[in-house]
Amino acid sequence: MGVLMNLYRGIFPLLLFSIPAVLRAEPPLPVAKPGEVGASSERLDRIDAVVKQALDHGDAPGAVVLITHRGHIIFRRAYGLRSKQPAETPMTVDTIFDLASLTKPLATASAILLLVEQGKLRPSDPVSRYLPAFAAKGKDKVTVEQLLLHTSGLIPDNPVSDYQDGRDKAIQRICDLEPASEPGAKFAYSDLNYIILGELVEKISGKPLDEFAKENLFTPLGLTTMGFKPADSLNDRIAPTEKRDGKWLIGDVHDPRSALLGGVAGHAGLFATADELAVCAEMLLDGGVWKDRRILSDLTVKRLTTPHPVPLANGGLGQRTWGWDVDTPYSSNRGELFAPGAGFGHTGFTGTSLWIDHELDVYVVLLTNRVHPTRENQALPQLRPRFHDAVLHALRGARI
Repeated sequence: MGVLMNLYRGIFPLLLFSIPAVLRAEPPLPVAKPGEVGASSERLDRIDAVVKQALDHGDAPGAVVLITHRGHIIFRRAYGLRSKQPAETPMTVDTIFDLASLTKPLATASAILLLVEQGKLRPSDPVSRYLPAFAAKGKDKVTVEQLLLHTSGLIPDNPVSDYQDGRDKAIQRICDLEPASEPGAKFAYSDLNYIILGELVEKISGKPLDEFAKENLFTPLGLTTMGFKPADSLNDRIAPTEKRDGKWLIGDVHDPRSALLGGVAGHAGLFATADELAVCAEMLLDGGVWKDRRILSDLTVKRLTTPHPVPLANGGLGQRTWGWDVDTPYSSNRGELFAPGAGFGHTGFTGTSLWIDHELDVYVVLLTNRVHPTRENQALPQLRPRFHDAVLHALRGARI
């Protein structure tokens, strides 16, 4: 491995953009040749060209891709660079990424549903039952479910300056906001919904979101690096994002509101590897069980993954689950070939995404740090649909 790494860094640096990086970590699931599950190896290999084109265009410095079908990993590769600055380092499959908004379904919504399992709240409960200050400005009837579905009426975001006087003051300022629409009247994706949900986890469980999620989700799943505020000892595996105050963000959350909330917030702050996302996805596809251990009840998984209609701004209806996107204007990343309503997924601003199709028994992880070295990389939304179409095209030979 040391020789190969030296070759990457020294004699053949351009190869980082033309062939996948070397695998380092053991995969978390059985590995199968694509043909063994009816997929096409030749078509899957076309993903290399799709990703390479995006990297050559500067959409991201590198990427990690993981695809499973029928419980088997059929594609798992790393591409390009983990970091461009302050030094070029190659991407590896065990790279840890800032997941950004993937925090919403993987940590926050799952934690809320665990509290429902425990009988500590109901989705139909008004938020103000647990957070009385939230009732201000006519929000007394907003329910937990409406926060989960982004139909609460809250605006997408309030100013970053509202977070600069400490966590308590920041939450109070959200509670003091006037809603932009009546509860339930319109779907409007909002980080504020999940910031409040993260607060509810702490209010009801007595533990901050990071501790509750680690104790009840990540540790039972055997995930050792997935979590908030990664240890400094993991820095050499973390994909950097941008600079803040002259310092590269490596293990510090990219989202400015989450950063001002201490790195633990319901909308952003989670870090993990592609393998760890595969474990989470497999657990959901298996009805809440991982390696014969029940993590979530089958009813909880059904609630987490069942589509609910949400009214869109154009007068039509979209679909969201309690945490995941299904079919809204935010679903274009799934491409044209994955059937609308047949699966669910989410993206993150830093360049991360996970799409799960339970009908096809397939899930696709695409992780990049497209905000490195700067957020000016704006073309990633064009990569995601092309990438997902290439994946499903390769699976067409399977009996799916």
